[in-house]
Amino acid sequence: MMTTSPLQSLFETIHQSQDEAELRSQVIPKIGEYFTAKRWGLFFFDQLPLANPQLQEILQAGLSVDRNPVVRHLIERHAPVHEGLVTTPKVWRVICPRADHWHVMAGPIIDRGQLVGAVGCTRDRSMSAFDTQDLADLSAICLHLSLWNSQQHERQPEREILKHRITDREWQIAELVALGKTNAEIGKALWITENSVKQALKRMFRKLEVSSRAELVAQLIGKG
Repeated sequence: MMTTSPLQSLFETIHQSQDEAELRSQVIPKIGEYFTAKRWGLFFFDQLPLANPQLQEILQAGLSVDRNPVVRHLIERHAPVHEGLVTTPKVWRVICPRADHWHVMAGPIIDRGQLVGAVGCTRDRSMSAFDTQDLADLSAICLHLSLWNSQQHERQPEREILKHRITDREWQIAELVALGKTNAEIGKALWITENSVKQALKRMFRKLEVSSRAELVAQLIGKG
């Protein structure tokens, strides 16, 4: 039987992530660990905190296409890059003097042909530089991140529709159904009658066009 490689395990974890918070907490640290990085991060460009003038100045300098050849390569080619691919160590020290950013590698997150974000890793001076195998692995990871991001956007309208179709009380009942509670147990937990639980379940069955508690739970988990 074939064993799952660390890279394949990363792919699976990406696609099992339900939202961005889970992606950041479960996946990104594993990417840092996979590449033996000193620091790591996930950035969506429409979420950068540019309200702070000082932070805005730093980001504009660090993400400048004219100033930073790593960023320029990423934007122009939509391909993973490390600093050694685009500049010399002497020049890089001027661009990024931080000791824990002695080696930098970044990869693109693409949505409908546009660069929407990036994932990055850094190493300090005492560590080895990123190499071509690291670039190849990051390329594969970024393909999965890009697909995950696109699927999240595709599912968002479904989630919004579902949000308006299911009331807060019905969500509470569904959550208890998912935990295996009986109608009587749900009624006791929510301070409502067992018959109220039955009627709520009937309404949800009609709304979601399902015929069993298992299908109900599968619909709600699958769509948000």
